[in-house]
Amino acid sequence: MSDASDEIEDSTAPLIEHLAELRSRLIWSLLAFVVGMVICFTVWKPVFDFLSSPLCNALIERGQECQTYLLQLQEGFFLAISISLFGGLVLSFPIISYQMWRFVAPGLYRTEKNAFLPFLISSPAMFLLGGAFAFYIITPLAFNFFLGFQQAGALGEGPTTDTTTAGIAFQGSAQGYVLLTIKFIVAFGLCFQLPVLLTLMGKAGLVSAEGLGRVRKYAMVGILVVAALATPPDVVSQVILFTVVYGLYEVSIILVRRVERQREAKLRAEGLWFEDDEEEADIAEAAAADDDATDVKDRS
Repeated sequence: MSDASDEIEDSTAPLIEHLAELRSRLIWSLLAFVVGMVICFTVWKPVFDFLSSPLCNALIERGQECQTYLLQLQEGFFLAISISLFGGLVLSFPIISYQMWRFVAPGLYRTEKNAFLPFLISSPAMFLLGGAFAFYIITPLAFNFFLGFQQAGALGEGPTTDTTTAGIAFQGSAQGYVLLTIKFIVAFGLCFQLPVLLTLMGKAGLVSAEGLGRVRKYAMVGILVVAALATPPDVVSQVILFTVVYGLYEVSIILVRRVERQREAKLRAEGLWFEDDEEEADIAEAAAADDDATDVKDRS
């Protein structure tokens, strides 16, 4: 009876240690986020000035004053909180990713660490690149498009002046503007994760360069849908977004093909690569294509 209880205790001890370590990593990540949030709360006004620069530039080009409004009494406080949450996440992300790496790394082999570490570094870099692309290129186009719906109203001076033209002027919410800008930055930052995600899936054997090439036309349709949803109905910004994301898709195919070549070279060096396996895979794909063609003929 004691031997069985000892086995149970031995099996549960590693789990308890992992849970304790996970709790420690989460606590450090939370502390880093809170510290980053407090720092951003103390400087939320300069951060707001920086985030509002695309809107100010668009308004100044139209000869208007750069002005946003607090539509509710408590909106200024929630505006500062929104900026603090976003800034705190950005500042604490390196520490959070480091804590995640320290938790996962002990369970990986050295080769797996060497394979996973480049993706851990490239992921935040691509997110920052996507956020910068959204902030400096897409948001000015989007705000110019939105502000184009304004119109000057009639002055109404004199008995014969036409007063039927109603003016449309921008008097936007400060919090609404900041949230819209943050959504643009986050959305494009996630879109720029496409090469990292597909390359990682290719390294795990979940996708292949040939398979990605075969579904290229479906990817183009999906990217067009994303471009239509992520940008306003402005043809210029949609074309720019489609071109960039589709370019990232083609780059992903090149990276996955490079990963496949490296895997093949490694297997050949170890004597584990067989040409017969590749030929059998080609025969299987050809047979599957013939079966699909036969099914189409039978249905017709």
